[in-house]
Amino acid sequence: MKLFLKLLKKSLKTLFILSLLLALTIIACYFWIEIETKDRVYSDINKIPAKKVALLLGTAKYSKYQRGTLNQYFKYRIDAVVKLYKAKKIQHIIASGDNRTKYYNEPIAMQKSLIERGIPKTAITLDYAGFRTLDSIVRCLKIFSQNDIIVVSQAFQNKRAIFIGDYYGMKIIGFNAKKVPYIKTQIREYFARFKAVLDLYILKTSPKFLGETIKIP
Repeated sequence: MKLFLKLLKKSLKTLFILSLLLALTIIACYFWIEIETKDRVYSDINKIPAKKVALLLGTAKYSKYQRGTLNQYFKYRIDAVVKLYKAKKIQHIIASGDNRTKYYNEPIAMQKSLIERGIPKTAITLDYAGFRTLDSIVRCLKIFSQNDIIVVSQAFQNKRAIFIGDYYGMKIIGFNAKKVPYIKTQIREYFARFKAVLDLYILKTSPKFLGETIKIP
């Protein structure tokens, strides 16, 4: 019994140390990305430099928690990219999102909303394989041949996108959509940034789909 308790105590101590190291690593990754990218995100339309192309990162149009309710993340991202276009800060938009089934299509939803807001269809290119931020950024470079862009999302995702772009030698700045005060997303971002560092520097993760080059008009 004494031996069992001794081994249990040793195991719990090891587990505690490993958990602490993991927590510190997650926090360190979060602030690494924060520090590296904080000077390259803009909220003021008058201060952001103009570029030819914006990469609009997708999300669901409607809230999964309140059926039929417009997702505020979606609304504010559309607002932000429309503001960029109408201020002549960009000429073209790549709408990149998830198209996992014929009933769930983020790029088409973004395109429809942009056209309703006065953006010409010819100024919009759809990326149907932007399943996550890494996929959207790498496909923007390798499929659409764009390495000097404005990424449009909320600030937390813009910073992660810029960090990923840095790894691939891209020139990215971010234009921040209005913040949504949702605490679960803020907590989840710690793990998302840890996963981004893991994907880039340890796992060398590639996008789920690549393919032939598509020319931006």
